[in-house]
Amino acid sequence: MTLYQRRRLKNNVVVVFALIATAIGLGGLAVILGTLIYHGAAGLSLEVFTQNTPPPATKGGGLLNAIVGSLFMTVIAVLIGTPVGILAGTFMAEYGRFSKLTHVVRFINDILLSAPSIVVGLFIYDIMVAPMHGFSGISGSVALAVLVIPVVVRTTEDMLALVPKELREAASALGMPLAYVIGKVSYRAARAGIVTGILLAIARISGETAPLLFTAFNNQFFNWNPFSGGMASLPAAIFFFALSPYEEWKALAWTGALIVTLAVLALSITARALASPRKAS
Repeated sequence: MTLYQRRRLKNNVVVVFALIATAIGLGGLAVILGTLIYHGAAGLSLEVFTQNTPPPATKGGGLLNAIVGSLFMTVIAVLIGTPVGILAGTFMAEYGRFSKLTHVVRFINDILLSAPSIVVGLFIYDIMVAPMHGFSGISGSVALAVLVIPVVVRTTEDMLALVPKELREAASALGMPLAYVIGKVSYRAARAGIVTGILLAIARISGETAPLLFTAFNNQFFNWNPFSGGMASLPAAIFFFALSPYEEWKALAWTGALIVTLAVLALSITARALASPRKAS
């Protein structure tokens, strides 16, 4: 067997194993999504979006308070985490690209990116829930914001680093101060990428359960006070309903899981659509 034939044989073997691995991964994903759609779609109805979570062993009911609670905490988390992440990423990419502080911040940010969400929940529990003597929606929002920040920081830094330096030099040659260059040139050039990072951060926190169990916990009713009392959320409702012995709650858990999956899918598709034009350019 010649050298070319041996290399061709090795290549074919690797390609076959790669195809088998891909088929196994896609097959497992298809089974999971098929099961989720089969069980979750059966419970989709107008009641799911117009009624609160029902008491035990009660027919009917929906997930309105859980959906509203999730939206509330997600919006607050994004409002807290996005400015912090964008400002930190801007400093790392524009002001202190080669400074020691940037290396330290980047290292800490990488740790936060890979940190388990339950650790974040325990941290917020210790600094907010325990001193406030109770669960609250604002503590859940802060926990989610901690998960948003590292994603936005990494995306902002990477997108600003991709902006051609010639654009900055041209703006500076016109007499623009650095802050004006960043706001009018760098941000505009990297806008699609930064928005994509924010959407990916939202997609990440949409299904987080562990940090909410330690911060917002859950609530069977509406709670409009974010500073006291637990607040319902869709991931927490799914968790509790899936472990319950009541078939009505389990059916709602499947439906809630489908809603979360569709929401994350929509955010991921939107993020990919925003990123595609930039890759093409």
